[in-house]
Amino acid sequence: MQTVEKQDNLELVTIYEISKILGSSLDLGKTIREVLNVLSSHMHMCRCMIALVQDSGEVHIIEASGLSQDEIKRGRFQKGEGIIGKVINTGLPIVIPNIAEEPRFLNRTASRPLSADRVIAFVGIPIKISGATIGVLSIDREMNGYKGSLEHDVRLLKMVANLISQTLRLHQHVAEEREQMMHEQHRLQKEVRPKQGLVNVIGQSRSMQDVFVEVERAAAVNSTVLLRGESGTGKEMIANAIHQLSARSNGPFIRVNCAALSETLLESELFGHEKGAFTGATLERKGRFELADGGTLFLDEIGEISPAFQVKLLRVLQEREFERVGGNKPIQVDVRLIAATNRNLETAVTEGEFRADLYFRINVISIILPPLRDRREDIPSLVEHFLERFNRVNQRQVDLSQEAMQIMTECYWPGNVRELENCVERTAAMTKGKVIQDINLPCQRNMCFSIALRPITQIASPVPKIAPQSAPAAGGFDAVAKDDVPEFKSARERLIWAMEECGWVQAKAARFLGITTRQMHYALQKYHIEIKKL
Repeated sequence: MQTVEKQDNLELVTIYEISKILGSSLDLGKTIREVLNVLSSHMHMCRCMIALVQDSGEVHIIEASGLSQDEIKRGRFQKGEGIIGKVINTGLPIVIPNIAEEPRFLNRTASRPLSADRVIAFVGIPIKISGATIGVLSIDREMNGYKGSLEHDVRLLKMVANLISQTLRLHQHVAEEREQMMHEQHRLQKEVRPKQGLVNVIGQSRSMQDVFVEVERAAAVNSTVLLRGESGTGKEMIANAIHQLSARSNGPFIRVNCAALSETLLESELFGHEKGAFTGATLERKGRFELADGGTLFLDEIGEISPAFQVKLLRVLQEREFERVGGNKPIQVDVRLIAATNRNLETAVTEGEFRADLYFRINVISIILPPLRDRREDIPSLVEHFLERFNRVNQRQVDLSQEAMQIMTECYWPGNVRELENCVERTAAMTKGKVIQDINLPCQRNMCFSIALRPITQIASPVPKIAPQSAPAAGGFDAVAKDDVPEFKSARERLIWAMEECGWVQAKAARFLGITTRQMHYALQKYHIEIKKL
C-alpha cells in the first residue's frame, strides 16, 4: 500500500514539474527537451522521445532524452511505418512488453540493445490537437528488475501528452497568425500601385522635385540604392516608391529594420534557418531574402549592423547567393536591394565601424533626402494632408488657422516629417473647438519636448543684446551690450557661458539667450550641464 501511495505521489510531482516547464518559456524545443528529461530522471524512463508529423507527411523525432543527435536524425518514419506510424494512424496508445519479439518494431534510431537477456518495453502515446493525431510521445522501460506496472506508465504519459498537445496548439496558433499576417501584408503590397509619379510622397519644393527625378531614374534600373537622410524624412516611403515604379512592382517589397534585431536574430531573419539549426528550430523557415525573390528588399538602418554581420552581408551582395542558418546548400535569389541609414557612413568607415568594401557595394546610387527645415514650402501641404487624414479616421472636422500654420512653417522640426505628423495629430486631438489656433500648439505653451533636440545655435544665434534695465551686476550683460560676445566651439560652451554670466540662474540665462525657461532646462539636461550653487 505504501509503495502504491509513494508511486502516486511521484507521478503527481512529475506532472506538476512538467506543467511548470511548459508554461515557463515560448522556446518549444527547450521546453520539450526539459519535459523529457523530467520523465527520465523522475520516472526512470529510457529514451523518451517526441515525434511530430511534418508537412510532407513523414514523422520526425524532434527531441529526445538519452539519444545522440545522430540517433535523433535517424528517427524518421514514413506515414504508417512501424509502431510510431501505427500510433499516428490509429490514434490509440500502444504498449509492447518486449520490443525484441515485435516484428513491426523498426528500431530506426539504432539506440536500443536488442538482446535476448534484456527485456525492453515500449510505450507510445498519441499527441492530438482537435481530435487529429499530430505526434507521438514514446518511452522505453527496462523491464529487468522493474516492479512497476506499464499501466501506470500509460496513465501518466497520457496526462503528459495532453499537456504537450496544449502547448503545441498554442505555438501552432501563433505560427498561423504570423503566417496570415505576412500573407495579408504581401497581398496589400501587391495591390498598392501608384497611379502616376510618387502619389504617396508630398513635396512641391525644389529639393524634393530633385529627389523625385532621382527616384524615377533609380527605378528604371536594378542597381542597389542607398537612401540617406535624418530620421523621419521618409526613407521607407521613397524605397517603396522606387519599388512600385520599377519592373519589379509585381514582386514583393520586404522591409527589415536592422537596428531592431541582434546579430543572431538578424542572420536568421534575413537568411532563414534549417530545421534543427538551433534550439526551437523545429521546422525550416525561409528568410527575407527568399521572400523577396523577384522583388525588392529594403534594409533600414543598415549602418547599425555589426562588423561580423557586415562580412556575411557583403558575401550575399557579391555572389547573390547564401546559405540558411544550419544549412550547407547555396540558395540563389533575384533581389533588388535598397538600404537606408541616417548615419555618416564615411565617418564610420574612417573610424573602422563600417567596412569600406560593403560601403562601396551598397553606395551605387545614393539619394539624399533633405530635412523638413530645408523644404519649409512643403509644410502647409503636409499639415493639410495629416489633418485631413485625422478628420477622416476620427470623423472630425478640425481646421487650422493661418497663425497656427505660420508657426508650424517656422518651426525647426528636428524629427522631420514624422514629428510634424505627430504634432498635427496630437494638437488636433487635444483641441476643443473646430479650429486649431496658435495658442493650441504645444510650442506656444512650453509643451514641445522636442525642443531639447534643437541646437542652441538655432534657438538663439547670435546672442541678443539685453536692455540695461534687465541686466545683472557688472561683468554680466554689459559685456553683451558692447558686442563683446566670445566665439564658441559648441552649443554646450554657449550654454555654460550664458549661465556663468547670469550667476547660474536659469530664468535669467533663458532670457539672455532669448528662449523660454523650459527650453533652457531641457538644453541643460541634454548637454549634461550641472547647475552650480553660488
